[in-house]
Formats: sequence, structure tokens, C-alpha cells
Amino acid sequence: MALSANLFLRQSQSLVMTPQLMQSIQLLQMTHFELNQFIAQEVEKNPLLEFPSNDGEAGDERAAGEDEQFGHSPEDAGSDDGADNRAEALSSDWYDNGGSESTGRLNDELDANYTNVFPDDGGPQRLDAPELVGQWKSMPGSADGADYDLDDFVAGQVSLRDHLAQQIPFVLPDMSDRLIAQNFIDQLDDAGYIQVDLVETGERLGTSLPQVEHVLAALQTLDPPGVFARSLAECLAIQLRQKDRYDPAMQALVENLELLARRDFATLKRLCGVDEEDLLDMLGEIRQLNPKPGSGFETGVSEAIMPDVVVRPSAEGGWLVELNPDTLPRVLVNQSYFSRVTRNGEDHAFLSECLQSANWLTRSLDQRAKTIMKVASEIVRQQDAFLLHGVDHLRPLNLKTVAEAIKMHESTVSRVTSNKYMLTPRGLFELKYFFTVSIGAVEGGDSHSAEAVRHKIRALIMQESPEAVLSDDDIVDMLKKGGVDLARRTVAKYREAMNIASSVQRRREKRALAKVAGF
Repeated sequence: MALSANLFLRQSQSLVMTPQLMQSIQLLQMTHFELNQFIAQEVEKNPLLEFPSNDGEAGDERAAGEDEQFGHSPEDAGSDDGADNRAEALSSDWYDNGGSESTGRLNDELDANYTNVFPDDGGPQRLDAPELVGQWKSMPGSADGADYDLDDFVAGQVSLRDHLAQQIPFVLPDMSDRLIAQNFIDQLDDAGYIQVDLVETGERLGTSLPQVEHVLAALQTLDPPGVFARSLAECLAIQLRQKDRYDPAMQALVENLELLARRDFATLKRLCGVDEEDLLDMLGEIRQLNPKPGSGFETGVSEAIMPDVVVRPSAEGGWLVELNPDTLPRVLVNQSYFSRVTRNGEDHAFLSECLQSANWLTRSLDQRAKTIMKVASEIVRQQDAFLLHGVDHLRPLNLKTVAEAIKMHESTVSRVTSNKYMLTPRGLFELKYFFTVSIGAVEGGDSHSAEAVRHKIRALIMQESPEAVLSDDDIVDMLKKGGVDLARRTVAKYREAMNIASSVQRRREKRALAKVAGF
């Protein structure tokens, strides 16, 4: 058979990931902060995109009302005479040389009687204070100033470094020691610890090792107790020394904190040379110390989480699901500017591309909002019992169930629920919180959510007494009585994931806490 080249016409369909489609997918999983940053970049690049003004027509109407009040037409607004007349009219409202006539007009307009404010002063006073009026006009929030910002009046937070710098002159009178102390302050972390090599510090600063050790010892006496420690053991030792409780037994306990973490109380009693009662007293004192002395100072501004969806009870029954207007991006396409520029035939190709990009962005943002609304509404419908009765009634839910209900792909639902939050009467939750695996029920009953089962395990352990600590087998039996079929190893896995100790360790801790509370 001879080989030859032929042409065939074939028709097929395929999904092509265009740049616009990829960008739309990325918009779905963006957080509120990331989305605002992306829109700001697009507005900066695209001349047809702009943020909506908060003043708008209301500001124009307010300005027109003021012009009409003072007898000025809009044509006078741009002239110097109009500005002078406006300032004169504003000034004449609050003071003039008319004496009682001005005061009488204020009484009528403001519904107040200024003659009775200070009855002992002998009658009405003259409001003749033009310099005060000038100050009032230049204040923030007035006609010629910006709005008030309450953050400008908030007292500044004292940082840990500022707090320590104020104490240094009292413990280190020598100037060279203060310079070394300032170097140590610069190396403090947020918890109040310092990771420093004293030999290297002395060589770098050109001083001796004894002087560096002297400065560090002086700094370790400052407030808060335990600051400038190089390890947890040293931090606790500093605090115990200030309380005059750092005896040999306590020193042995502090030097073997790893045994305390493993709850090896038998070895600790042998090393410390104390009995069980004395060891419990020592543990009680250790619990009262602060392992992070610098944590009580502000290190930065905490950012509040903005919910993307708000759920509240409806007056007709059920739940009202709304998108949070504070997180909805606002961007407009300036069609009038496009028409005005393209009418003159300037940069038609560039502006056409900008218009296409702007329209795509607005459609993508609208589709993003609709998709979030669909997913959130289905989650609320599925988890109605949780909203009514709490976490014990959280139903098992997966992405496939929601995707089939709203006729979307699972990957779309996964992107929508990433880093999105829902404010409910039960609190603020991430959307992924409502998706949990299913736990089987006893005798074919309704399955349970893994999160609800973990909550039940935590509640059972919190209610146990020191004399009746529940083992994993006991928890399994109690869960079966409640209709939850769970294996012992699964209970142990959930318990360890919640950082809950075993029954033996909990029994020791609860007895120790009970004895400490008794003292």
C-alpha cells in the first residue's frame, strides 16, 4: 500500500483553559484581602475601571443645598467672589458685630436661649470671638478639614522593649553597660526570651565576658519576671529566685522539665528527694509561673476576620442567608469615558481591550458572589439542626453532596469554601468546618458527624472526676449507649488529636490539681 498525505476535516469538542477562565477560578478561592488587592491592581492598569465614590449624588445635593441657603448660585462656586461671600456668610452665622441681634438669631435657629446659660453674669454676652471661629473652621471634621479619625486619639501601646528601656537606668548606671543592655533588648523575641552567645557578643562589642554576664544578670531582674531568659528552665528559675523558692529540690525539678512533660512523677520524686505531697506542692508553684513573660505586651495589631456570609433567623421562620456587604468588592466600568474617547478615534484598539477586560472582571465578580451564595445556602439547609441545637447535631457532609445539590463540580465547591467564613448565631465558622466525615451508628441509625463525636468525647472527659477517670474502653461503651458505634483505636486517635492525655496521666493530673486546690 502506498503512503500518501491526506487532509481530513474533523469536528470535536474540548475544554480549553483560557487565561480568563483561569483567572475566574483563582477569584473563587481568593480571600477578601487578596481580592481587594487584585481589584486595586486592575483599577490601576485599566483606565475604564474605577471605584465607586462614597459621596456621589448625596454630596452634590448637600453642596447645592448649602449654596441655596446662603443665596449663591452654582456659577459662583468657582469664583473668588463666591468663595469670599460664602466665608462671610458662614462667619456671620456664628458671630458678628451686631451684639444681641446675633444672639437672638442663634436662639431662634438653634432653639436655645443663650441668655440663661450663665445667669450670674448679668445678662446676655457678646459672641465676639473671631479667632475661635477660625480655629473651629480649621479643625478636622469641619468644612475645611478632614474627618475625625478616632485612632488618632487612642493612647499608644507600650511595647516590651519600651517597658524594659525605662527600667535600665535604675539597674545599670554605667553608660557602657547600658549600650550592652540595648544590644540585648534588640535581640529579644516576642515571648521575652533571648538567644545570644555571650562570648560572641563580648567580642563584637569589644568588651569582656564578665561585663556581658554582669549586664545580663542585671537585666534578668527587671519586670516582667523571667524576661531575658535563654531557655524555659532559666525563665522559671528566674521567677522562682525572685519568689525566694529556688531551693535544691525545686532546682532539680526545673532542670528535668522533660520528665515533667512525660509525667514521670516517680523519677521526679527520686531526683528531687521529696515525697508525693511535696512534689504536688512544687508542681502547683510551677503552674503559677509565666512561661512567656513577654506575651502580655502588644506586638502588633490583631486583624479581625470578616465573615463572607451572614446567617440569621428569618421572621417567617427558617434562616436568612446574606452576603456580607462589607466584603463585596465594588468596581464600576466607566462606559461614558469609553464612548467619549472612542468617538474621537483615539486609542480605539487599546480601549476596546480594556473594556473587554473590565466587563469580564465585573461578570467574574458577580459569578463569584452568586456561587458563594449558592454554596452557603445549601450548607445552611443541610446543617439546620446544628444552627438550632449546637455541635452535637452537626450532620456528616461532604463536597459531593453540596456539589450535586447546586449542580456544580466538587472542585468548585472546594475552592469556594477555602478561607471563607460564615457568621451564624452559633458563632463564626469557616465553611470547611461544616464538612466532616460520617461515623456509623448503632443498629443502623442515623450516622454521626466526626466533629460531633469529638465534641462528645471532649465533654465526657471534662465531666469525669479524679476518682472515676474514663478509659478509652469506657468512652466506647458510653458512646454506644448514645448510639455511636466507634472503635477503641478511633477514640484514642480522636483523643490524641485533641491533645488529651491518657486515662493514667489524667488521673495523676486531676489528683494533683485537687490536692493543690485543697491547699
